[in-house]
Amino acid sequence: MAKASVLTIRVPIELKHRIASVAQEQGVSINQLAMYMFTKEIGNLEASQNISKYWKDYSIEKILSDFDEVMEKVKDRPVPDWDKIESN
Repeated sequence: MAKASVLTIRVPIELKHRIASVAQEQGVSINQLAMYMFTKEIGNLEASQNISKYWKDYSIEKILSDFDEVMEKVKDRPVPDWDKIESN
């Protein structure tokens, strides 16, 4: 396991109560919940940045054109009832 370090943050009291409540519901400590949430959110931010870097050189027109090209290769077949979108 990596060496632990202490991080002190200040949060509004209401947020602290909400964090404590969720931690209790999940059966974990506030520290475990905070580590999970920080790790998950940082992972989401990093993934978002990587996706943005990947797609930065593509225009929406190019993406849609490529999508249409792929979809043209898909056989036309009936859509099962369970997969139909109902319009009202």
